[in-house]
Amino acid sequence: MTEATLVASNYDDRECSCPREFYQRAELNTSLFFEDCTRSIDFVLAHTINAHEPTEAENAEKRRVFQENLVQQGLEVELSQKDQIYFVKIHAPLEVLRRYAEILKLRMPMKESLCNMRVSERSNRLHNAAHYLSKKVCKSVQIPGLSVVNRSTKSVYSSLKTVCQFFMRNIYVDEQYFPRRAHRFTAIYSRDKEYLFDIRQDCFFTTAVRSRIVEFILDRQRFPAKRHSDMAFGIERLVAEGVYCAAYPLHDGEINEKGTIRELLYTNWASVKKWYRYQPLDDIKEYFGVKIGLYFAWLGYYTYMLLLASIVGVACFLYSWISLKNYVPVKDICLRSNSNITMCPLCDWCEFWNLKETCNYAKITYLIDNPSTVFFAVFMSFWATLFLELWKRYSAEITHRWDLTGFDVHEEHPRPQYLARLEHIEPTRTDYVTNMKEPTVPFWRMKLPATVFSFSVVVLLIALAFVALVAVVVHRMSMLAALKVDGSGMTTSKAIVLAAASAAFVNLCLLYVLNYLYNHLAEYLTELEMWRTQTQFDDSLTLKIYLLQFVNYYASIFYIAFFKGKFVGHPGEYITVFKYRQEECSSGGCLTELCIQLAIIMIGKQAFNTILEVYLPMFWRKVLAIQVGLSRLFGNAVKPDKTKDERWMRDFKLLDWGARSLFPEYLEMVLQYGFVTIFVAAFPLAPFFALLNNILEMRLDAKKLLTHHKRPVSQRVRDIGVWYRILDCIGKLSVITNGFIIAFTSDMIPRLVYRSLKSPDGTLNGYLDFTLSEFRISDSSKLQSLAGDFSNITTCKYTDYREPPTSPEKYHLTSMYYIILACRLGFVVVFENFVALVMILVRWCIPDMSVELRDQIRREVYITNEIIIDQEAQRARFERAKRNYSVVQNPSEQDVDAASVDEPNTKFIQIEKLLTANLSQIEMDSILHGENSTTGISGADC
Repeated sequence: MTEATLVASNYDDRECSCPREFYQRAELNTSLFFEDCTRSIDFVLAHTINAHEPTEAENAEKRRVFQENLVQQGLEVELSQKDQIYFVKIHAPLEVLRRYAEILKLRMPMKESLCNMRVSERSNRLHNAAHYLSKKVCKSVQIPGLSVVNRSTKSVYSSLKTVCQFFMRNIYVDEQYFPRRAHRFTAIYSRDKEYLFDIRQDCFFTTAVRSRIVEFILDRQRFPAKRHSDMAFGIERLVAEGVYCAAYPLHDGEINEKGTIRELLYTNWASVKKWYRYQPLDDIKEYFGVKIGLYFAWLGYYTYMLLLASIVGVACFLYSWISLKNYVPVKDICLRSNSNITMCPLCDWCEFWNLKETCNYAKITYLIDNPSTVFFAVFMSFWATLFLELWKRYSAEITHRWDLTGFDVHEEHPRPQYLARLEHIEPTRTDYVTNMKEPTVPFWRMKLPATVFSFSVVVLLIALAFVALVAVVVHRMSMLAALKVDGSGMTTSKAIVLAAASAAFVNLCLLYVLNYLYNHLAEYLTELEMWRTQTQFDDSLTLKIYLLQFVNYYASIFYIAFFKGKFVGHPGEYITVFKYRQEECSSGGCLTELCIQLAIIMIGKQAFNTILEVYLPMFWRKVLAIQVGLSRLFGNAVKPDKTKDERWMRDFKLLDWGARSLFPEYLEMVLQYGFVTIFVAAFPLAPFFALLNNILEMRLDAKKLLTHHKRPVSQRVRDIGVWYRILDCIGKLSVITNGFIIAFTSDMIPRLVYRSLKSPDGTLNGYLDFTLSEFRISDSSKLQSLAGDFSNITTCKYTDYREPPTSPEKYHLTSMYYIILACRLGFVVVFENFVALVMILVRWCIPDMSVELRDQIRREVYITNEIIIDQEAQRARFERAKRNYSVVQNPSEQDVDAASVDEPNTKFIQIEKLLTANLSQIEMDSILHGENSTTGISGADC
């Protein structure tokens, strides 16, 4: 993180400050360039011949018009053919790059000769105080022993620093492969201020910038349609209609091709063997763009923060494991001689059962529900707050480091789909930021109906998720009944665990089926809502899908945690729904079932997604390779060419990444974050399993990007977007849920009440009997019919706080029930307020941006403005000198008088040399501002 505050851009510390990729790609195969080996291939369009002649004729006309429009925009096109696959290679000349860099308001690096400022480190107050005490005070006051303490402290500090540096050297980014970047100033590109930029450098516009500009042009060019269509534009539409097969920028080489950035990242970043090293974020951003670089920065930081949570979680689990042998209720169930207690049936089809059967179940329950549970829940609430606050601080450093500080989403241009649907509406407003006239979406006719329809469908899908939850509950009840009546002799404890695990697997399968439906519907609904920019569209889509996924994944867990077994009544007077008894928790509560459900869904989802991420891209690549092979075989009369494929042909065989391919990656991690924080009181090992998954996930995502996918087009974003707000809401929700889980789902409060009010010696001796109530079987005809071989038993036990059958108010709730309920509610209030206050204190203590970074940004803005002011002044002097020279050439009395007060005549000869050197305006500006040229005149001479 310290390095982030000292570096501001992504250029190697070399003579011309070019990205390393530019130097290396020129040394690779010539298929990265046009046939003249000079003009780079910035984008590639690929298409094949459709066997249906009328369709092919229509597609050919669309391609012709579309490519003519590209040429009219200034792009250069070269055609190639390889085994019946036709490639349109596109190059963006310098003039096009200059024009669109200004339109897109790209921040570009300024000339090195103008940026001589070094970022000075702020003095540390503690260091200054120590220096003052050791130097000034020691000499003036002569404090005995202070100088000795100072020398020994320095010695110890140096030793510790050396050890830490040796250890961290193998963890930080390996500078042998990824050297540090030099500090460069950047400014928003403008052709009016082009003298600030060295656009003559071949590497001024990097390959990522070039591909981004070309894609911006491709997305806005129209093509003919059979009938008038507002959507007849853009390369995305052409690919969807099959006019083109693919559109993509090129990788810089193969993953095993030495000297390429792709091979370097694959070897030193995407390898699982490098799991312990920091990620080379600057190089990732330079190759894939800001959006993907920011995702990996967030994922790496989240994984780093999980390390602390995992250590604490494992420590709490080990504590519960060690203290299990001394837990009195477990010993009462498993070891007590008279613990053969007959329990009442748990369902309408179940039999009476012995409490001793739940011995293993009680041990598992204690591993989750023990004194460390409260500590860990409070700790994870603080951890969630700390994670978000520190991420904001770290994100500010990355934002400055990647020149995103002044980036505003309102600078985004409208989505092509948005403008196309409003094409028939006259522009009625001028955007305040972009100063462009745009149409306004009619509220009553388009915006409101689409919003209402979208909201209604989302509510319907949420209801569908609850229907799936009911199906899982019915399956669990049926499974439990089947296990008890099949005659296998399975104990109640095993039947409960098996039924819970089976229902969790069924729930997991339903999740994937519903998720497929949700994703397609959410995208369709978001398109109807007419969002102006891509960022607004993505945020709305994200909220919809996450809301649906939240209900889908967490509904069953919320049901077990807060509803199951809470309103069942008591034997002889059960509360029924549709004439059926509700599900009932076994002795010890529902916390173990909650843990099983959570573990299976979380770990099962992660394992399944990992398998899909490894093997699914490999499968689709094989399918694509087979398709390309078939087109070669049947498209050519001769044997297919066995020579090495060009770069564009090799990349054609890779999978498309897509504009929203990062969405499922973020969604998977945010859902995992919910499991780690919202329900962590029921599963202390959740952070540990999340850590193991993320270490693997980070490297597999990197490998998938580099190996199986075409190179994504660079996209510029300011932050992780709406995902931060979702994470913040999850953190607040986790405080509520963990408080209620501890209070109402676990047995912590009843244990505390028993020790305080009922236990004579302050221990849990007798706690088991305290939690059980007695029911007389003869009071219920249904239980009498279920007794069977248990006819000698007259009473059974159940978990509740009710009066015994011998009491005048038999089966009514006891006063102890209300005392415990009041304590539960009191605990929730105290817990949530305490955690909320500490969270507010943490947010107040940790600013969103460090003081050092804030001052550095201010300093850089000041220096940049000074550079611009100075250069504008020099430019004005040059224009005045040029005017004076024209006076000398064509003198008039008035002009001569005006010229006499301007620059001295000795400058005119030098100005004449410049003007007669037949230089361009850019070259002239370069000379005037201190750069040598073929004319031999330096900026100092001018």
